[in-house]
Amino acid sequence: MPEVVLSAQNLVKHYPIKRGVLRRTVGHVKAVDGVSFDLHKGETLGIVGESGCGKSTLGRLLMRLEEPTAGSVTFEGQDWSGASARDTRRLRRDIQIVFQDPYTSLNPRMTVGDIIGEPFEIHADVVPKGGRRQRVQELLDLVGLNPEHINRYPHQFSGGQRQRIGIARGIALNPKVLICDEPVSALDVSVQAQVVNLMEKLQDELGLAYVFIAHDLSVVRHISDRVGVMYLGRMAELGEEDEVYARPTHPYTQALLSAVPVPDPTLRGKRDQIVLVGDVPSPANPPSGCRFHTRCWKAQDVCSTLEPELEPRADGHGEHLSACHFAEPRLVVETVDVTGIEPDDRFVSTDTDDLVDAGAGLGAEGGGEELDSGQAEDRARPPATEDTPQVSDPTRVVEDTRDNQG
Repeated sequence: MPEVVLSAQNLVKHYPIKRGVLRRTVGHVKAVDGVSFDLHKGETLGIVGESGCGKSTLGRLLMRLEEPTAGSVTFEGQDWSGASARDTRRLRRDIQIVFQDPYTSLNPRMTVGDIIGEPFEIHADVVPKGGRRQRVQELLDLVGLNPEHINRYPHQFSGGQRQRIGIARGIALNPKVLICDEPVSALDVSVQAQVVNLMEKLQDELGLAYVFIAHDLSVVRHISDRVGVMYLGRMAELGEEDEVYARPTHPYTQALLSAVPVPDPTLRGKRDQIVLVGDVPSPANPPSGCRFHTRCWKAQDVCSTLEPELEPRADGHGEHLSACHFAEPRLVVETVDVTGIEPDDRFVSTDTDDLVDAGAGLGAEGGGEELDSGQAEDRARPPATEDTPQVSDPTRVVEDTRDNQG
């Protein structure tokens, strides 16, 4: 295994609840409550879970934008949690972050050149003052933007382009770790593909390690080497991408995967759909024992009294980390490799296909009826070509496209 570049040990973050005129503390919101993991050099660790499970708080703790209530963050063997202001500034050069909203994270009164070049004002020794403009233009070109747009403002770019600007700012200081706090959740699906492919390209070229925080399971599976599933402030399952997605052992992970739509119509009705009952408990008053036992169909008396440890548990082909007393693998949906297989008869020789064939023939001869825009859209479906990718698992493929560069 590559060396560990970033390590979190029992990270805890509790926010006080204050009430009354004197603002006395009457409780705590346990946003993160004992999370541990290692991030290896050059790998991508995906963090998934429901909204409110503590994913974004965990990312801020790793950046030390929030001070942990307990626990520690170690970067290359040095404890960052108790570092001085001088050491923190030096360490932040190697750990950067990309925020969720690509518009509110950029100063609308600053040009793109000033936004990307601002880290060079704080760390003046990275790039000489006379070469900063050239370096900013190189970063713009690296993320797929026109270097000539250095004097434009954020509102003059699209959402995908603004996120590219945020990524350029994140890699300006040549960091070793990039914390990605839901970097594609505010973008359209096609633009998500462009940004994800860009991040993979930068990882290969710069040797970056990512902590990729998101709630889109398909995106996380595409980009991640390992995946951690969080629930109510704690890690429920952690393992390699194939282990977590193909052989999940925690009931919560199995329920999440069963909710992912399967685009293959031949698999409809074959999915083992799991419907959870009840609401997510409040992080201000989490259940005792296993935090998932109030919604779990496997729960027994031990689950409400004894908290399960995150430890290796059998998954049918090996073992990976899971925090469940009754962890066992469960096949949620079985996917089949359809490469080279003839299409199902139910989806061949339909009336629409006949119309497409007829329209294609008329178009080749230069004749045929003139269609309005609605009819043309219905009939003009492009036929498959040899360049069309054969997809065995649609959730793992992201098309490599690029957005309009303006």
